[in-house]
Amino acid sequence: MSDAPYRPIDCGLHDELQLRAMRRALVTLRYRPEAPADTVGAEVGDRCVTARVVDVHTRGRAEFLVLDSGLEIRLDALLEVDGIAFGAAPTVPVPAPQQLAVLRERVTACRACPRLVAWREQVALEKRAAYRDERYWGRPVPGFGDPRARLLIVGLAPGAHGANRTGRMFTGDRSGAWLYRALHRAGFANQPTFERADDGLRLRDAWLTAAVRCAPPANRPTTAERDRCQPFLEEEFRLLEPGLRAVVALGSFAWNQVLRVLAARGAGVPRPRPRFGHLAEVRIPLPDRSAGLPLLGSYHPSQQNTFTGRLTEDTFDAVWRRAGTLVRGE
Repeated sequence: MSDAPYRPIDCGLHDELQLRAMRRALVTLRYRPEAPADTVGAEVGDRCVTARVVDVHTRGRAEFLVLDSGLEIRLDALLEVDGIAFGAAPTVPVPAPQQLAVLRERVTACRACPRLVAWREQVALEKRAAYRDERYWGRPVPGFGDPRARLLIVGLAPGAHGANRTGRMFTGDRSGAWLYRALHRAGFANQPTFERADDGLRLRDAWLTAAVRCAPPANRPTTAERDRCQPFLEEEFRLLEPGLRAVVALGSFAWNQVLRVLAARGAGVPRPRPRFGHLAEVRIPLPDRSAGLPLLGSYHPSQQNTFTGRLTEDTFDAVWRRAGTLVRGE
């Protein structure tokens, strides 16, 4: 593949192709193939192909559509998708990969909170009997997902035997089972798995993170620990904010921390501050964004909420349907 200059693509059709990739949907494409290297200057005719979309990925500064035949087509070579013109249009900027990589390294190397460091490492050493043969992560857990995300999802903190074990947010515990099943049903994840960090799970149009990055004793971080972690969430907002269209806060702790971060970034957070509730929604005015940023509340998918029936799959799905409307206009 050549390294031709990257051309912005139509964001709506780009999102549609990502959804089709997750559903392995059949699509008819018209595109202009690259001329072979030994035929410089030769005219290359358009081609049409009907196949199933299996992936949309980025390599270098170019994006590629992968079909079930193995064919890869640069998105900026597409002319039509199911008869609809695939033209140039402004797209959501992708944060420089090195910025996200630097943030990840900063998060995973953090030892700022002695109590949390001691607890996460003690849990990783002692282990739960069911996981005695596994090697625990035992470090702060970075956010992960789609760097082009228009939806930011914020939880409380890693679970002691979940993300603190696997190294990926909401992975390896019952909360993750609920969350990833719901995200998959809503089209924000390519599969409903939650057991391991290497299971092939990818988020689409969503970034998943937490207010606190280390597993806290009794799942209760202190105010000082919350505040020491805040710069990490502020940095994620800075990197993702140009493309963000909505934020989902899982629980009141995350809700309040999102409001603190937005206020620190100069947002016009109302006073008194909006109260958390399941499906509570408030639009926070941001500098240079007249429409504001919607913040959507959801009960956390903890066993405390799911076992008691406070949160059901139907009421949880309602959150992601609303998020889909805010993000994609569905």
